[in-house]
Amino acid sequence: MGVRQSRSPWPGTLAAGAALVLGAWLLRDGGSPELPPAPGSGQAQAGIAPVSVVPPLGPSAPTRIRIPAVRLDAPVTALGLDATGHLQVPPATDRNLAGWYRGGASPGQRGTAILAGHVDITSGPAVFYHLGALRRGDRIEIARADGAIAVYQLYAIEVHDRKDFPDDRVYRQATDAQLRVITCGGSYSAEHGYEGNVVAYGFLADTTPPGKAA
Repeated sequence: MGVRQSRSPWPGTLAAGAALVLGAWLLRDGGSPELPPAPGSGQAQAGIAPVSVVPPLGPSAPTRIRIPAVRLDAPVTALGLDATGHLQVPPATDRNLAGWYRGGASPGQRGTAILAGHVDITSGPAVFYHLGALRRGDRIEIARADGAIAVYQLYAIEVHDRKDFPDDRVYRQATDAQLRVITCGGSYSAEHGYEGNVVAYGFLADTTPPGKAA
C-alpha cells in the first residue's frame, strides 16, 4: 500500500510579525477507508470568541501537550520554516509527536500559539487523529520548559475547506493568550489527500507558575 501525500499547499498565511506561508503535509496509508473523527456543527464558534482574562506567562518553549478528553499525552518539538517558507513537519516516523511554531507565541504567552501535527501516518492514526472528537469546554494542557503549565479551554472545533480557509481568524496574533491546534481533515481523495483542516480554538483559562520542569 503506497503512501499518499498532498500536492496542494496548506492554506493560509501565518501572521507572526510577517506573512509566512504554511506548507501542506500529511501522510496516509491509502488502503485505510476510515476517516478521522470530524467536529459536528454544534462545535463551531457560537457568538463572539472568548477573551482570556488570565495573566499571560512569559516566553518558554512547550515540552508536552495533554488533552484529557481524548487521553492524549505527547511531546512537542519546535518547528521552523524551510527554505521555501513552508512550515517544517514533525518526523513522520513518530506518530505521537506534536509540533509548535517557534516563530509565534509560546503557549501561555500573550498572542496566538500555534501547534500542528499529523492526523495519521503510514502505520495508522497519529497524534491529532482525535482532534475532531473534541467538544467546546474541553481543556488542553501544555507543559513548558520553565515548569509552568498553560491550560486552554476550547471554544470552537471546526473543519475548514482548504479553498475557504479563514487565514486571519486562525493565524492572527491575538491581544490576549489564544491557542490554535491544527491537523488535516475533511473529505479525502487519493488524488488530493485531505481536502481541509480541523482547527481547535482555545483561550487561556488557567496557568501554574514556573517551577520544576514537567
